[in-house]
Amino acid sequence: MRADARKNRDQLLAVAGTAITEQGVDVSLRDIARRANVGLATLLRHFPTREALLDALLRTSFEELTAKADALEATSEPDAALVSWLRDCVAWTTEYRGVTVLMAAAIEDSESALHASCVSLRAAGARLLARAQSAGAARTDIDGADLFALVAALAWLGDQPSLAPRAGHLLDLTTSAILTREESGRAEADRRPAVRG
Repeated sequence: MRADARKNRDQLLAVAGTAITEQGVDVSLRDIARRANVGLATLLRHFPTREALLDALLRTSFEELTAKADALEATSEPDAALVSWLRDCVAWTTEYRGVTVLMAAAIEDSESALHASCVSLRAAGARLLARAQSAGAARTDIDGADLFALVAALAWLGDQPSLAPRAGHLLDLTTSAILTREESGRAEADRRPAVRG
């Protein structure tokens, strides 16, 4: 790619990130091009569809969240890893207004430019959930698709001005509903002194 084309592409991504943060994923492509000081044809040459633009913009974040899941799996207790990743994932999805609607549709559409990234992200969460379930730290009647749906629901709450102040509390309620007390109860029992008869 020529230097000027690379510069235009990078500028378009930077402007798109700001515009989507401010106005949501339905922001006009024409507006993004205007704000980036390029023509709409230039934007469409780099990103032929809205989803292609979003995939390029969000791919780094998807990869970072997937890598974070891998790191947490290697370094943290199963319940702590799951909760930490879930919090980061919800925080990221609320950064770009309306992205969860596209993610929910893309995960079911193998032709979507966002499909592969969404599938990888869901798989990362599913691995952390399965690890917590195997350790007895998470309920077993939930799967990766449910976890992905909960992220979308919590992100939607964060997008609603009247509900946003409660989003953190509702995330805490959700994580406490996913986690079981079995593992913490076992750890507590192990710490208690033996009863002598």
